[in-house]
Amino acid sequence: MAMAETVKSYLLKHQIDYELVAHPKTSSSRDSAEALHIPEDHIAKAVIVKDTQGYAMVIIPGHHWLKLKAMKEELDRGFELAEENEINKLFSDCQSGAIPPLGPAYKLETFMDQRLLTLANVFFEAGDHQHMVHIDGKALHTLLKGVRHQDVHKSWVFFLAKLLINF
Repeated sequence: MAMAETVKSYLLKHQIDYELVAHPKTSSSRDSAEALHIPEDHIAKAVIVKDTQGYAMVIIPGHHWLKLKAMKEELDRGFELAEENEINKLFSDCQSGAIPPLGPAYKLETFMDQRLLTLANVFFEAGDHQHMVHIDGKALHTLLKGVRHQDVHKSWVFFLAKLLINF
């Protein structure tokens, strides 16, 4: 598949220069970072949550986990992780577990760790487990203009020494 059609059309719509980078099949952001020889914190990954208002995407650095309890408390919303079958329906043009962190492209309410905006280079899932999209930091600003930026490193995520959640 290489790149999901939704991702491709969203990048084209916003006139974003990008590089599609192939790598051996991986199942985690840590594995992808190792395969591409890039720092794990340069990977933007998506976590899909839901509540009574619907589905939402939280975009965090690849070396973090989402602290759902803290997010729920800070926003006063009853978020829980979306089930895999629900995620697969939302991202029907992607392989299971290879979710591009482009909530607006998929019409999802989106929250983003603002530290990702400080990066000169960002990598993210293209929609399968063998390709990542590489863009510059300014392009990330453009693609995610209008999403809610949070200072999530203080409350919503924590650094992982050796383990990563696979999304």
